[in-house]
Amino acid sequence: MPIFEALIFGIVQGITEFLPISSTAHIVITELLFGYNFPGLAFEIFLHIASVFAVISYFRRELWAVITGFFSYFGHKTAENRVHFRFGIYIIVATIITGFAGLLLKNLVVDVMKTPPFIAGALVVTGTFLIFIERFKKYGHRKENKMRLLDAVIVGLAQTVAVLPGISRSGATLIAGLWVGLERETAVRYSFLLVIPVILGSTVLAVGDISGAILEVVGLGSLVVSFLATFIFSLVGIVWLINFLKKGRLIYFALYCYLVAILVFTFVKEVPPTI
Repeated sequence: MPIFEALIFGIVQGITEFLPISSTAHIVITELLFGYNFPGLAFEIFLHIASVFAVISYFRRELWAVITGFFSYFGHKTAENRVHFRFGIYIIVATIITGFAGLLLKNLVVDVMKTPPFIAGALVVTGTFLIFIERFKKYGHRKENKMRLLDAVIVGLAQTVAVLPGISRSGATLIAGLWVGLERETAVRYSFLLVIPVILGSTVLAVGDISGAILEVVGLGSLVVSFLATFIFSLVGIVWLINFLKKGRLIYFALYCYLVAILVFTFVKEVPPTI
């Protein structure tokens, strides 16, 4: 893969990973536009790893507080440790739900659903739910200390649906978090932290592909460039979305999803597998 194309892949992944517009759909669209069609999810997961590093970097203090509070709760059951312990449990519960259902859907996603018509349809679904939560559901006010186990179950199920290309993971978890009554900041933070165990778990399953076929086709230099670009632009995306959601409206992302769906369905053509 040329360095320029690797840079584009990294920028696309980084900018779209945490916006509710489906980074997987945009990566698949970029593959098709450049004439690639990698079987499996190894390349997408490789780019997602860089996004995970960006989340860890940006939320390092919050993440460390959750980890230390989680384990400290066993010895010191303070109110603060209790909040972090329960928040950690909610991350684990949502991850287990997503991981189990994701394994069941993995082969179906890989073999059938990385096609322009399906991606276009899934983007329409994402946009429709964004409009629904914006127009017909009042935002909640519950923070981390008021979260419930049912919240984690619902968000975990929503995250599972995002295994389908075109269904935004960040959008699904954000919509679910707002639907159950979480305040915007808590829903966003929960959505961001959930990506860490999900992507790391997916990486374990795809490590053979990443070290073998993908390295051979993409090339080491291009992988490094795409990884660094993804990391940098993921940080940009995180900061921008957090600031945007303080005053902005989700309907703008919905309109974008509709526009991309129309363009994909009309102009993007499927190509045969590259490898």
